[in-house]
Amino acid sequence: MATAAVAAGGLGMATEMLPGSVAVRRRIGWTGPDGVVPDVPAGRITRRKVTSKARGTTTNVVTIAPYGVSDAAARTLPVCVMLHGRGSSADGFVALGMPQFLTQAVREGVAPFVLAAVDGGQASYWYGAPQRMLQEELPGWVGAEPKAVLGISMGGFGALLYARERAGLDAVALLSPALFRSWADARAVGPFADEGEWAANEPLRHTAQLRVPGRDIGLWCGREDPFQDSARALAAGVLPATESFGHGGHDMGYWRRVAPDALRFVGARVAANA
Repeated sequence: MATAAVAAGGLGMATEMLPGSVAVRRRIGWTGPDGVVPDVPAGRITRRKVTSKARGTTTNVVTIAPYGVSDAAARTLPVCVMLHGRGSSADGFVALGMPQFLTQAVREGVAPFVLAAVDGGQASYWYGAPQRMLQEELPGWVGAEPKAVLGISMGGFGALLYARERAGLDAVALLSPALFRSWADARAVGPFADEGEWAANEPLRHTAQLRVPGRDIGLWCGREDPFQDSARALAAGVLPATESFGHGGHDMGYWRRVAPDALRFVGARVAANA
């Protein structure tokens, strides 16, 4: 048994050093354990359709209040905006298990807060009209000025755009943020008309604007995530209060694993500044 353990440990050390080992680990699913949605009651989910003048369309708003908290009490709680990833929607956070993760966080002692999500488009990177919707319309829909933002993948890009315009945010939580170190990478997937438009909005080009007194940034990104290098570049620029680069891919298994840490991070910051 001891020999096997040593061999396994040696293999793990070796694969860290092999050329292309990240791609190999990603391909074979060797990215750490998947997170599990906790077996607890879900927080109260409210869904409604609203008309966004900024986007020129009807969109969905999903709010999640802590389990057992009344409507009246929920209206007094801090709000954390959640921005979904490419190809997802506001309801994607329900599928991810955020209503249960919120219950778990509060039961473990995190001060209660409300989660709010809105549809931002399939591949918008929360730029342009979706960002105007967040800045100008969302506070009225949720009945409060949000105190935190949590973004996943494309939503991480959008969360950093959002934070640049809202100095009053207490916390910015980023899970596998989709950021681009070059115009060639951004042009392949983003909504930007040209390199100048991208450069004016790319968070990696504006890290100084994200360092705001009284605000904390939390960053979680897996070692097998294609955006890992970009996330590390962001960390070097913003010096997050919390960062984690454990094994993990760009997928729900990883996001479920780190969701409890992200919600504890948000809850602690908004409570401290309430």
